[in-house]
Amino acid sequence: MRRHFLAVLLLACGLAQAEPPLKPYVRINGVAISQIKFDTLLQLAVAQGGKDSPELRQQLRGQLIAQELLRQEAAKKKLQNDPAVIAARDAAMNRAMIERYVTTTVKPQPVSDADVRARYDVIIQSLGEREYKPSVIAVTTENEARQILKQVQTAKSFAEQARQHSLLANGKTGGAMDWVSFPLPLSEGKTAGLPLPLARTISTLSPGMVTAEPLVIEGRYWLVRLDESRPTQIPAYADVQNTLRRTLEAQALEKASAELMRQLLAAAKIE
Repeated sequence: MRRHFLAVLLLACGLAQAEPPLKPYVRINGVAISQIKFDTLLQLAVAQGGKDSPELRQQLRGQLIAQELLRQEAAKKKLQNDPAVIAARDAAMNRAMIERYVTTTVKPQPVSDADVRARYDVIIQSLGEREYKPSVIAVTTENEARQILKQVQTAKSFAEQARQHSLLANGKTGGAMDWVSFPLPLSEGKTAGLPLPLARTISTLSPGMVTAEPLVIEGRYWLVRLDESRPTQIPAYADVQNTLRRTLEAQALEKASAELMRQLLAAAKIE
């Protein structure tokens, strides 16, 4: 009876715990690592492609134990007061604060089904009757371009020459580009994002052909090979609507973020 009375009294005074303490997953030198921390780490590992298994759980347990042991040893040396540690902690806190602020403040314009359908229609209307898969090489001098062209014309691999010489990012993959399509006759701004001279050259080649002369685009000398050509394959709306929605949502978020930054800059006193 006395025990029941004390429990009621503590609860009335707000001193009784509303929730039990966090369940410890493991204790290391008396320091408890909570079950929630382990579960969160496990969920992250699974989300990144891992398979929940006894082996994975044992590996994560080892990571938590090693991390805590190292933290304890660092604390013994009072490294929590080290300027580099403080700077890293502040930087991490600032990043978290900024991410939280942006997440709770930026309100992008919602993307409707009509918006997604309209974007699909615009893309479809921008396509031509055929689509092309080219490979390209770009270098800085005409002489180098002509030397590479000779190598290609004497049965040397275009892809290998691209890997060795091209300044473009896709040089590492042999200069291959994605499929592109554009309406003919060509006009500026309707070339699937390609420079007009490049799109024009691609449209005049037959599969397997390489440009007879280097093409000058934005101060570089380009060689172009058409790998394949086919009638344009138009994806069904149902197959691409989710991708289009994510793209539009990302653009809406970027636009709203830019507007927030504009407002902050306009109100700031910068000296």
